[in-house]
Amino acid sequence: MTISRPAFLAALAPALVLALPLSVQAQDTIVSHGLSPFGDLKYPADFPYFDYVNPDAPQGGTMTFRGTLASNTFDSLNMFILKGEPAQGLERLHDSLMVQSWDEPASFYALVAESVEYPDDRSWATFNMRPEARFSDGEPIEASDVVFSLEMFKTQAEPYYRILFEDIESAEALDAHTVKFTFAEGAATRDLPALAAELPILAEHYYADVPFDESTLDAPVTSGRFRVERVSPGRTITYCKDPDYWGADLPVTIGKDNFDCYTYEYFADRTAQFEAFKAGEYLLQEEFTSAIWATSYDFPAIDNGWVKMETIPDGRSSGAQGFYMNLRREKFQDARVREAIGMMFNFEWTNKTLFYGLYNRSDSFWENSDLQAEGLPEGDELAVLEEFRDQLPETIFTEPAVTPAVFSGEGKLDRSAIRAASALLDEAGWTVGPDGIRVNEAGERLQVEFISDSASLERIILPFIENMKRVGIDAIYARVDPAQEVERQQNFDFDIMMARVVLPLRPSIELRTLFGSRGAEQPGTLNLAGVSDPVVDALIEQIIAAGDLPSMTARVKALDRVLRAKHIWVPNWYKGTHWMAYWDVFGMPDEKPEYDRGVNYWWWDQDKYEALKAAGALR
Repeated sequence: MTISRPAFLAALAPALVLALPLSVQAQDTIVSHGLSPFGDLKYPADFPYFDYVNPDAPQGGTMTFRGTLASNTFDSLNMFILKGEPAQGLERLHDSLMVQSWDEPASFYALVAESVEYPDDRSWATFNMRPEARFSDGEPIEASDVVFSLEMFKTQAEPYYRILFEDIESAEALDAHTVKFTFAEGAATRDLPALAAELPILAEHYYADVPFDESTLDAPVTSGRFRVERVSPGRTITYCKDPDYWGADLPVTIGKDNFDCYTYEYFADRTAQFEAFKAGEYLLQEEFTSAIWATSYDFPAIDNGWVKMETIPDGRSSGAQGFYMNLRREKFQDARVREAIGMMFNFEWTNKTLFYGLYNRSDSFWENSDLQAEGLPEGDELAVLEEFRDQLPETIFTEPAVTPAVFSGEGKLDRSAIRAASALLDEAGWTVGPDGIRVNEAGERLQVEFISDSASLERIILPFIENMKRVGIDAIYARVDPAQEVERQQNFDFDIMMARVVLPLRPSIELRTLFGSRGAEQPGTLNLAGVSDPVVDALIEQIIAAGDLPSMTARVKALDRVLRAKHIWVPNWYKGTHWMAYWDVFGMPDEKPEYDRGVNYWWWDQDKYEALKAAGALR
C-alpha cells in the first residue's frame, strides 16, 4: 500500500522565504509572488512559465491511467474525510492560493492569490486574491471561502488534516479578495504561510446545502480547472477541463494539464489491468512490480514500437517503504522483539530470486536523499543529539546509524540471523515452549499477523513468515480485501502491514502526523507504527523551527537516526527511478522536472495516434 497525499499536499511541508530585495523589508513586511523555505525563489515575479513545460504544447485528447489507489475501487468524491474510498485524481478539482514548482524542493507560486504579505516573524500572512478567480458554477472565489475552508479542515476533515492545520489559529476575510491568516502564539512559523497557501479552497455556498463530512458520488462545486465529467462507481472516473477556466494563462498553469480530459480506469485484479493496458484500453502505466517489468513487457506492441518503456530518474526521497510494526500492541513494545523480526527478512535472497536484482535495500526513512543519517553522528547532528543523550541508548553515539543485516542471498535465511534473533527474543522474555512457539511468562504465545490485500506480495511475505516461524514466532498471513485493509490501516487494527510513506525533502509540520505522539493517537493519520516518544516529538519541533537549511538537515538526520534505532519497521527496497510504459501517442517537454514524473506536462500527439490507428494498434 502506497500512502500519500494529493498533489497540493505532496510536499506536505510547505515553505517560505524573503523573496524581495531589502528595500521592501523597510516596510516591516515582505510582499512576494511566492514562498520558499530557506533561500531565494528560482523564478522572479515576472516569470512567464516554469522551465520544464512546453508553453506551446498542443491542447486536446484524453490521458488514460489505471486507478492505483490501495483498494482498487472507489465510492466517494470527497477526498478529505475518512468515510468512503475516494476516487483517484480528485486533487484536480481543487485550486489553492499557491502551487508548488517541481524543479525546486519546496517553493510555491501564486495561483488564486496574486501576492502574499507577511512580517519577519511570520506570525501572520495576508494573501491578495485574484478577483477573476471563479468556482466551477461561475461564482467568484472570495476570501470568505478560504476562511470557510480552513474551518472545515480544522473541525470536520479527517484527523490528518486537523493536526496539519492546528497551528493556523484563524483566517479572516479583510475584504472580498483579501484573507489574513493568523498563526498560533508560540508556534514555529517558518512554514505556516505556505501551509495556508496550499489549503484547498472549498465553495462555502455549495456546502451550505451539502454536508462536508459525508461521502458522496455527486460532483461537487469546486475551485479547480477540472470538473467531474463521468463516474462509473468502482470502475472509471473522468475529469475534463472547463474551457472557460479563468486561470488558463497564468505562469503556473501554462504548459500544464494539456489534455482535455483525464480518465482513471479501475480493475478487479492486476492480471485484468495489465491485459487492458496491452490492448490499449488505457495508455499510460507506471509499473511498480519488478517481476512484471523484467519479464512481462514482451508483448507485440512493444516489439512493434507502439508501446515505449522508459526508466525515468526520480529526484525525490524514495519513500519510507517497509513492513511497519504496530507499537500500540503490547508484544511489540520491546525493541528487541522488533529487531528480531527485522532479521527474518532476507532482502538479498528476495532481490536475487524475486526481483531480478533490480532493487537496492532501504535503510533510511529519507532514502536516496542527503537527509539520511550515515556512520557515526558528528558535527551539527551530534550537537542536536547531545541534548537528549540521557534519554537515548548509548549506541546512538557509539555505533553507526542502524542498517539492516546483509545476508548471502544463497538461501532464504542465514543461520547467523537465526542465532542472533533467537538470542534477542530470549533476552526479551519470549522463550521457546514445548510446541516450538515462543511464550512469555504469562504463557501468551508470540503470535504475529501480517495483513495484505495484494496477491502479488504473497511471494515476498510468505518467505518472511516462514523465516519468523523458524525462530519460534507464530507468524500468520491474512489476505484481506482492499476495503478491509484500508479500514484496518486507518484504525491501526493490525500487527504488521506493508506501506510506503512518501517523505518530503523539506520536512516540517507533516512529521507530527507521521511520527509524532499526536499522530499515534488519531485514526487515519500516517503514524502507522504508533511512535509516541518525547525525544522524537522534540526533534520534530526542532525541524519545524529550523531557520536555515543546514540546521534542518542536521535535525532531520538526527530524527532519522533515532527512528532507525527504534526498529519500528523492517525496511524494504527502493530504486530511485520511475518505470514508465506508455502507448506512443504523447509529446513531452525536453526537460523533466526534478521532483515529479512530469506526466502532467505531456500532451496529445494526434499524428502519432493516427499512425497507430492506421497500423491497427489502437481503435
